Amino acid sequence: MADKVAIVTGAGTGIGRASALALLGDGFRVGLVGRRKEPLESTAADSGARDRALVLPADVTRPGDVKAAFARVKDAWGRLDVLFNNAGTAAPAVPMEDLSFEQWKAVVDVNLSGLFLCSQEAIRLMKAQAPRGGRIINNGSISAHTPRPNSAPYTATKHAVTGLTKSISLDGRAHDIACSQIDIGNAATEMTERMSLGVPQADGSTRVEPRMDVAHVGSAVLFMARLPLDANVLFMTLMANGMPFVGRG
Repeated sequence: MADKVAIVTGAGTGIGRASALALLGDGFRVGLVGRRKEPLESTAADSGARDRALVLPADVTRPGDVKAAFARVKDAWGRLDVLFNNAGTAAPAVPMEDLSFEQWKAVVDVNLSGLFLCSQEAIRLMKAQAPRGGRIINNGSISAHTPRPNSAPYTATKHAVTGLTKSISLDGRAHDIACSQIDIGNAATEMTERMSLGVPQADGSTRVEPRMDVAHVGSAVLFMARLPLDANVLFMTLMANGMPFVGRG
């Protein structure tokens, strides 16, 4: 994949970092997007492929930041083959009526509007380049299937991500643009550390939940990224096998 170019959002930590490392390890040139420069630099340094990593501090909720990041990738490498829309956030796990509008909007801005803005820029590049086309991979969630208690903003945005995945897949078809979604459950990251301490369940109990190595997510994203554009994994669910999701929990 030495000639392939990817962008990963939220590339400084967690799933974004693991996915960026997997892509860089396979020979991709990767634009690392995130709000904080230091974690992005760490990802680039730890990859062992610093010459193929472009650190791009940017806030995906700001259209100007997004345009500038994608322009830098085009200037550096001339094209874009893969976008992994990974950047995301959540609100406090409290009853919906206790959330402020600002808390709701913060989740929508990152998880939905940020994904939209990045996809727009990717589509513009992928339509115009030669050879044309590319792949957009969206980070959904187990919450794109079913909610956890007190997770209305996160769940609503992840269901909306599924709608965008289907729309991009349909609208991109004529332009050789494929769109995939990976729905992840309990990857071992800072965001899921609370799982090992116990989290609320639908029956009102609190239960410790197993987690899986986040490197498995990186491997799955790499698999999707390597597919030829005449094939697509439209949806993939990757989860810790023992987590309470299938059935009654």
